[in-house]
Amino acid sequence: MNLSITLLLIIITAITSFMAFNNQAVMDKLIFYPPAVSRRNEWYRFFSCGLIHKDIPHLIFNMYALYIFGNGQTYTDINGLKQSTGVEFFFVNVFGTTGYFIYFIMYAGAVGICLLPTYRKNKDNYYYRSLGASGGVSAVVFAKIVLDPINGIGLIFIPLFIAGFLFGLLFLFVSYELEKRQAGTVNHSAHIWGSIFGAVFIIVICQATGKYPLLAQFIDQIRNMRLNQIITYGGN
Repeated sequence: MNLSITLLLIIITAITSFMAFNNQAVMDKLIFYPPAVSRRNEWYRFFSCGLIHKDIPHLIFNMYALYIFGNGQTYTDINGLKQSTGVEFFFVNVFGTTGYFIYFIMYAGAVGICLLPTYRKNKDNYYYRSLGASGGVSAVVFAKIVLDPINGIGLIFIPLFIAGFLFGLLFLFVSYELEKRQAGTVNHSAHIWGSIFGAVFIIVICQATGKYPLLAQFIDQIRNMRLNQIITYGGN
């Protein structure tokens, strides 16, 4: 059985997270702690924090979203070949085996880059810490939104689906408002910048290489959207 990059990321993240749950030293070593970066040059923390989570629900939510949007649904095409709707397999279909590497770079890059604004704001804040793969997961979700902007996205256990690009805009707006108000302990800034990174990354890589007319397809799908596709109930 060949494991996808998405599944490998989930397995590694789950193992590391459970190690950190049971070992505070591991948690302290991997967590994003801005003063450790600015004072001790521990730049690896930009990425290592994506391997650990606050608790089991936090881990499950992130890994479930990563699986749904990264791995996607598997189906058999008219030629009898296994295909998938996930972002990872879009990259593979367009770029061949190099697509696995491109997908990983997008995910890992988002985990680190989404924390740059947080670092700038808190580099001397000895009370600030952040952890979780939300930046990378947000990048994968928004890459999928760019690929399929009309496909409905909803919340777990709520059978109401909103067209992906509208869901994305709503998500960014809510995250911005929560970040502005400093609501709760969630790093909403990481969600915002991870999302933006994922959307920009997939558009730029497709347009720059000329491998896939993604931007034109994105615009056409929205332009041709029907009113009954804005909100659907009970399924996509």
